[in-house]
Amino acid sequence: MILGAHTFILVDHWSDGALDVLDRMAGLGLGCAEISLGDDVVFTPELTRKRAERLGLTLVASPGGLWPASCDISSDDPGERAAGVEWHKRQIDTAAALGAVAYTGALYGHPGTVRRRIPPADEPRRVADGLRALAEHAARAGVALALEPMSHFRTHVANTAAQVMRLVELAGHDNLRVLLDTYHLVTETRDYAGEVRTAAPRLWGIHACENDRGVPGGGLVPWSSVCAALAETRFDGFILFETYNSSLGDFAWRRGLFHDVCPDGEAFIRTGLAFIRRHIDANHQAH
Repeated sequence: MILGAHTFILVDHWSDGALDVLDRMAGLGLGCAEISLGDDVVFTPELTRKRAERLGLTLVASPGGLWPASCDISSDDPGERAAGVEWHKRQIDTAAALGAVAYTGALYGHPGTVRRRIPPADEPRRVADGLRALAEHAARAGVALALEPMSHFRTHVANTAAQVMRLVELAGHDNLRVLLDTYHLVTETRDYAGEVRTAAPRLWGIHACENDRGVPGGGLVPWSSVCAALAETRFDGFILFETYNSSLGDFAWRRGLFHDVCPDGEAFIRTGLAFIRRHIDANHQAH
């Protein structure tokens, strides 16, 4: 099992000038760093890859930067679906240049696009067609695709493990995986352990944070149940802390986080690591 964190906990935008963030993450005892890509994220992938390799950090990429709303493989418009496939292919190519092991996120749609209607009967199939094309492209590049179900406030396409597993089944490609986010699941399930079990055949990783996007522990997420289910299903993937640093100017506000849950990114990581390690160790001994 590899414990890591999103770089948004320490920096608001990835660039060649942010490389020291990787040193800080490795120094805190992390084994993985997640970096967000997008049209506004310009950097030299080789520099980041070499620094991560020197530090022994695994890299993961996700589309957390500027992502045009018209690039959406769930769109009713075939032109927007095609644009979505091509946009993600470019991010996957960057992920491959980084040496990232996976490209993760709500790749089946566009976060923030919520169509409040009964979905057209062909929507799951056309989403799956797009995912299959992306999975094939990523497989050739040596990058896994991990789909993250999100809250119904962020997407209508896939909110639960069962829904995202259905898309994986329809797409029918071995390179598709699942990333569960404990923050997003709080509005979608009463049974966190059940979500882990449902996703287990394809579960690549966990985004770990509280119901308020704060550091794990003390909130509503049933961590004992989550970690027990991970142990039961012999999960051996990635657990990544994720939030937005609220001390970086208006960064957290621009991301829709209006309360101060991460004023100190390093403290967030240290506290989260200690908490998660205790639960993992206790449950692995029990199983």
